[in-house]
Amino acid sequence: MVKKVQKAGNTAKSSAAAFNSPLSGAIKDSAQQIWLAGLGAFAKAQEEGSKAFDSLVKDGLSIQRKTQAVAEERISEATNRVSSMATDISSKAAGQWDKLENIFEERVAKALNKLGVPSARDVQALIERIDALNRQVQGLSGGKAAKAPATKTAARKTAARKAAPAKKAAPAKKAAPAKKAVRRSKAA
Repeated sequence: MVKKVQKAGNTAKSSAAAFNSPLSGAIKDSAQQIWLAGLGAFAKAQEEGSKAFDSLVKDGLSIQRKTQAVAEERISEATNRVSSMATDISSKAAGQWDKLENIFEERVAKALNKLGVPSARDVQALIERIDALNRQVQGLSGGKAAKAPATKTAARKTAARKAAPAKKAAPAKKAAPAKKAVRRSKAA
């Protein structure tokens, strides 16, 4: 054990001697140069740092503009696709509503037909037929036939008006003879 301690002591003396040698001076000089190079780089970075920062800001701004333009283009493409899809869907839905409306109208028309209610076409056909018959009657009678029904209905209205006050003034038992009188006047 004593031998190991002596050897360790000898190595410490030899390393101290080696530190004072020319090699140690070269290491010191090299470390000094590295330190100075680092300080020089730091000073240069401080000088050119603002220029580099401005340059990086400009580059970042141009990249941001490019990405915004691309994003807006993508958004407009997506908007166009969605709007065209919405248009297609709305036109299909409108077509379906039209079909549903037609089915509903057909079923209502069938139900009304079963009940004996004339359709708008039937009524229009009857009106046209009546107009045609009126023209024929006027052609045959010289226009007198149309005036005769109007005078008959006017006479009926005036007779009904005359009979109405008699009904109000007369008691309930005497109303029957008054009606007979109206009937007699109509017969005459």
